[in-house]
Parts: sequence; C-alpha cells; structure tokens
Amino acid sequence: MNNTRRAHLALFTTTLIFGFAYNIVKSLMPAILSPMQLIFIRLLGGLIIFWLFQRLFVFEKVARKDLFMLAICGMLGFALNQALFYEGLNLSTPVDASLIHVLNPILVMVFASLLIGEKITWIKAIGVALGATGVIMLIFSGHSLSFDGNHARGNLLIFLNLIFYALYLVLIKPLVGKYHSTTILKWVSFFGFLFVLPFSLKPALEINLQAITPIAWLAIAYIIILNTFVAYLLINFALKHVSAGVVSYYSYLQPVLASGMAVSVGQGSITLPKIAAALLIFAGVFLVNRRSFT
Repeated sequence: MNNTRRAHLALFTTTLIFGFAYNIVKSLMPAILSPMQLIFIRLLGGLIIFWLFQRLFVFEKVARKDLFMLAICGMLGFALNQALFYEGLNLSTPVDASLIHVLNPILVMVFASLLIGEKITWIKAIGVALGATGVIMLIFSGHSLSFDGNHARGNLLIFLNLIFYALYLVLIKPLVGKYHSTTILKWVSFFGFLFVLPFSLKPALEINLQAITPIAWLAIAYIIILNTFVAYLLINFALKHVSAGVVSYYSYLQPVLASGMAVSVGQGSITLPKIAAALLIFAGVFLVNRRSFT
C-alpha cells in the first residue's frame, strides 16, 4: 500500500472517530461537565500525551522561526476550534453541527488557494458540490436545521469553529513536510492549551469529580486518546501525502457513517433518499481524489 492510500485509510479512520465523538461529547454536556471544563480536560490530556510520546519516541527540535506559526495553529486548531465547537454543540445538536460542517471542504479549498497556492480544478469543484448535495439530502431526509434562540447562537459558534479549523488545516500543511507529526502536535497542543487556559482554569477548578461516572470517564478517555491524540496524528500524517482540501472532504462521510451506525443498532432505516445521498457523496469522493485511485 502506497503512502497516498495509507493517507486515505488514515482519513477514513479519523472520520469514524469524529463520527462517534458528536454524541459522546453531547452526552457529557452540560449535565456532567460544562464546555470549558471539558475543553480544559481534553487539551490538558492531549498536551500530556503528545509531549510524553514525543519525548520517548521522536528526537527532533523545531526551528525558532517556526514557533510563531505553530502558535497560530495552536490558537486556531486547538483553542478556538475546539472551544467554539464545544460551546456551540452545547447549545445546538449533532445534526445541526454535521450540516454546518458541509461548508468545511469549500472553506478549505478557498483558503488553500489564497494562502498556499493549492490549485482549484473544475473536477474538484464538481466533486465538492456533489458531496455537499449528498450531505444536505441525507440530513434533511429526517431533520431540519434550526435557527431559533440558543440554536442560532450555537450554530453561529459552530460556523466560526469551522472557519478556524479550515484555516488550521491550510496553515499547518507546510509544516507537516518539515517535522514529524508528533513534534508539530506537541507544540500546537501546548500553545492551544496556553490560549484557552485563562478562560477554562476557573471552570476547571469547579469540576465535581464525584459527578463523573465510570461511563463518563470512558467517554473522556475516548475524547483525549482517540478524538485528540490518534485523530490529530492521523490528520497530520494524511496532510503529508494529500492536499488540505482532500483532508477536509472526509467530513462529508461522517453523516453517512453515522446513519450506517444507527441502522446497525436498529435506530434507523435505509431509504431511497439515503441511498441516493450516499451515492452522491461517494461520487464526490472519487472525483476529488481520482488521481489517488488511478
């Protein structure tokens, strides 16, 4: 298996991890942890794991001139991205969040073209459009997007999270060719934790540990180990071999996988609109990545 195919496998695995995370995160908020309490735990846990792993297995130093960009990426990809997503999801729903994330590949494609010169081709644009159509069909087949009250504020925060995550994917791309993924993520998580610390320290000191059940601890472990450590490592590995736009495009698969998971446990059904939506999404995946499959 060549590195490009490994990158796609890494992205598919990341999509699975993120697909499960929507409901896992929502199950913890706000009954057990507030968004800022959860973000403090996630970033601190991720920071510890990245630093330990890098110290034990990767012996690499970062040039001082790159620390500024790593700090920017830490602010965008860890602090702002994750804090806004958790605050938004606390007010909104996983369905609304997944619908808003349809815009992610489009934003990444635009930012990548403007900031690092990635070329936008008609084939890629058509693929993105097909995928977006499929996702909208899939989500609207049983749900609608809400813009009332807290939902509106939550959805706005999720949209802002999307912008910062798209910028992160584009700006981190040049660095993944220079350093090992763990080295990058060690520094990005460090700066991200520093940025979020002034806003999360007070809520963190108010965490009621007795209210955290064993199931909740398992959910927290999932968020730290899989949703942070493993997922970000896989994303950085993929960025070494495919474009930022391709990485972002895999967010289109999350609603498909979520629907498949629901059907497998008897919480959903297969319908013709869902089949048509899935076909559109996978057709879009093929067009965006067609060079990888030939």
